[in-house]
Amino acid sequence: MASGGAHDHHIIPLKIYFRVIAILMFLTVVTVAASRVDFGVMNTVIAMLIASVKAGLVLAFFMHLKYDDKMYTVAFGTSVFFLLVLYFFAWVDFYTRFIHTGIVQ
Repeated sequence: MASGGAHDHHIIPLKIYFRVIAILMFLTVVTVAASRVDFGVMNTVIAMLIASVKAGLVLAFFMHLKYDDKMYTVAFGTSVFFLLVLYFFAWVDFYTRFIHTGIVQ
């Protein structure tokens, strides 16, 4: 690869990797602890929130998205946005079917 190219590599210090892996391990313990507590209807929301934070750390540091071209971050954010739109429309579809059948009052 020629020097001075469009993709200069960012060297992340090893201590950053160790900090991130420690945070991921801590969040794994939090995930297991949260699974043993009944939060009612918030169980899924809490589990998805913890998983999203862990995924964000992996994307930012291990996949170098934090230090890469910001267009990749925009592309990733756009895909997450449309995934949320898909989930929203699926939820609306399920909810309206349940109201129509009389399951939900």
